Amino acid sequence: MRAVVVYESMYGNTHHVANAIATGLGLGLGLDAQVVVVPVNAAIRETIERADLLVVGGPTHVHGMSRESTRQSAIETAHKPESELEIDPDAEGPGIRDWFETIDRFEGRAAAFDTRLDGPTLLTGRASKGIAHQLRKHGAALIADPESFLVTKDNHLEPAEDARARDWGSELARLTTAGVPASAGARSKTR
Repeated sequence: MRAVVVYESMYGNTHHVANAIATGLGLGLGLDAQVVVVPVNAAIRETIERADLLVVGGPTHVHGMSRESTRQSAIETAHKPESELEIDPDAEGPGIRDWFETIDRFEGRAAAFDTRLDGPTLLTGRASKGIAHQLRKHGAALIADPESFLVTKDNHLEPAEDARARDWGSELARLTTAGVPASAGARSKTR
């Protein structure tokens, strides 16, 4: 069993969540499984085409997936003298939206996640819905509803979100090994 977690991260939160999901996947899939975490700028076709499960996530920017302009704005915000934000080492390059334009079909099992501000989705938006749409458009079979992991207004993960991400990864592993039909995965509580 091979699982691949592809992520886009600007300030490190989505990267951290991707690692936590991978930990949960590893625990759930067992010792024989291979779980790989890959930044979107290194997620080439060969990386994903052999995956039994593809998990894709990114930060929510302006109600959806990032764009070149929103990524540039995030970098500029981090470089302001009063900013305490640090750019993730893998933030350079294309985002998830751009990446989807470069990949072929993926007809395996998949799941989508995002990081976003804690608040009503009507106000914050959710990149995971767009990611899930793109995964389906590329032929993937979603095994769970899109999931959001919450950050504070200061761009730090909310307490317990890393544990929730590990649990979600374990649940994805269970759904994958149980052979859950496409789009019939456990209805996860989306915040």
